[in-house]
Amino acid sequence: MHIDPKEGHPDMDYAEHMATYKLFCKLSLWTIVIAVAIVAAMGYFLT
Repeated sequence: MHIDPKEGHPDMDYAEHMATYKLFCKLSLWTIVIAVAIVAAMGYFLT
């Protein structure tokens, strides 16, 4: 995702916005990976 700060509001902190978005994407990815691992482990150990 690319944001051009020249077109936005001058009070917006675009660097912080992008850092927060990257953190959100990383946490979302790890949540999905952990959930899949738990479901796979449950399928292996509980059946």
